[in-house]
Amino acid sequence: MRYLLDVSSLVALGIVRHQFHSRMIAWARTQLGSTFLTCPITELGFVRVAAQARVYGYTITQAKDLLLALKKGPSFQVEFVVDSHDASRLPAWVSTSGQTTDGHLVELAKAHSAILATLDEGIPGAFLVP
Repeated sequence: MRYLLDVSSLVALGIVRHQFHSRMIAWARTQLGSTFLTCPITELGFVRVAAQARVYGYTITQAKDLLLALKKGPSFQVEFVVDSHDASRLPAWVSTSGQTTDGHLVELAKAHSAILATLDEGIPGAFLVP
């Protein structure tokens, strides 16, 4: 199976202090043979969230290095995918500004024979990490 990790699931997987880190690790360990995907949106989101001083407090360089270590680590197979989708590919269910990135990532996952994996409920076509 191939899963495109959204920002919330990627942050939870990569940052031990995240409230759902244990949940993500437990699920990821059940996915032997699966590939986890990242893309420009999710990687930049990871760095942005990790570098928020009031939340995790990493520097930009530390956040980037943490992400790179996660991608190269032996625990999980992580692959970067190119994002060449524009706004014309948003699915019909996207009707609010808050749904635009979710809709984009669902379609990007499909284009790479994957499923969007998320911790966020209510995203049509996405897999909610248990």
